[in-house]
Amino acid sequence: MVEVRHQYATVRGHRVFYREAGPREAPTLVLLHGFPTSSRMFRHLIPALADRFHVIAPDHLGFGNSDAPSVDAFTYTFDSLTDITEALLDQLGITRYAVYVQDYGAPIGWRLALRAPDAITAVISQNGNAYEDGFVPEFWKPVRAYWDNPGPETEPAVRAALSLDAIRWQYLHGVDRPELVDPDTWAADHREVGRPGNDLVQLALFGDYAGNPPLYPRLHAYFRERRVPLLAVWGAGDEIFGPDGARAFARDLPDAEIHLVPGGGHFLLESHLDTVAGYIRGFLTATG
Repeated sequence: MVEVRHQYATVRGHRVFYREAGPREAPTLVLLHGFPTSSRMFRHLIPALADRFHVIAPDHLGFGNSDAPSVDAFTYTFDSLTDITEALLDQLGITRYAVYVQDYGAPIGWRLALRAPDAITAVISQNGNAYEDGFVPEFWKPVRAYWDNPGPETEPAVRAALSLDAIRWQYLHGVDRPELVDPDTWAADHREVGRPGNDLVQLALFGDYAGNPPLYPRLHAYFRERRVPLLAVWGAGDEIFGPDGARAFARDLPDAEIHLVPGGGHFLLESHLDTVAGYIRGFLTATG
């Protein structure tokens, strides 16, 4: 049985929770979760990889078991979340690592790579966009309206993403066997984003997401210049970041390994854990 250590670190005055497993001398893989969940999304993947890799999975501030300071006490942007992640890795002495990104984890991972390109040994993107391709218009239309004009007219549509029904949809859409998805996932996520004041945290991040697409040209240049090994393993039924988001990596990384998993959705690990773990193990072994 693989031991998973549930730990806390004080980072820039904030308590950050992270899961850690595997031998510390092994190659490190950093797992970065998306909205609206936490490192809990990796609860089954970590043991599947920790026999061969040193795995770290933090909760971003405002999510899971990490501190959730108010918007008056912390500026919630993807830059600031990256600052916390970067400082945590520095405290843990992690200077070289592969990174797995999903959803919100992607813009944090991309910033880490741009800030310290020599630190990144490989990239795994699981439904984590790096291109305008793949933004499903029906999902993103109200979000883009909020970017353009945040206020009482556009806020209700994005605030609806915090409801139990919307979070359940994130887990179940595009999944061909929904009975495999644990309902505790959306119940726990809803409970955590529903903490007093956390709605304002999430609205701040919805708004700040507008700053991520303008970062993409720099990221694409990084891909072309560094030729970082990249695996895109994507739930083919995702209606948030569609399959074109996975295919787009090949434009700048012709050797990218791309897999579209039929019957999988946005939270692919919930229904296709063994498939994803198999691709990751093969990819990381091949890339050294």
